[in-house]
Amino acid sequence: MGFEWIEEASPRWDADKRAMIGDAPAGVFDARFARLADDDRVPGSWWRVEDGGRVVGYGWLDVVWGDAEITLVTRATERGRGVGAFVLEHLEDEAKRRGINYLYNTVRPNHPEHDRVSAWLQKRGFSGSEDGSLFRTLTHRTPTPHGT
Repeated sequence: MGFEWIEEASPRWDADKRAMIGDAPAGVFDARFARLADDDRVPGSWWRVEDGGRVVGYGWLDVVWGDAEITLVTRATERGRGVGAFVLEHLEDEAKRRGINYLYNTVRPNHPEHDRVSAWLQKRGFSGSEDGSLFRTLTHRTPTPHGT
């Protein structure tokens, strides 16, 4: 069975988000997530990744000054199966649909796997900046007319 990319029309805090995001070690995500109650509205645009009806990851983006801040998470038991790469590819597509030219992500200095996560993003085209954020320019292909 393949991964499914499912947009959450009105994203809410739930048990799957709590297990992957709210219960993550300090430094991984904004501490405010840990204070959310079930069914609280969560900001930004969210998508979940399902495999056989089971949630295995999330991706979300917030548009800030024309750039897309992205965040992604993979269920710990699913790491190494390509869920993160699947989420990143789909977040890029979502940003392009919105006319976004840059993606960025910040790996906090106190993230327990800071170097590994930063290297993973850099391997996928992100470049570091002086403030610790990682940026990637999106390329928008111009469609060519048929027959050329």
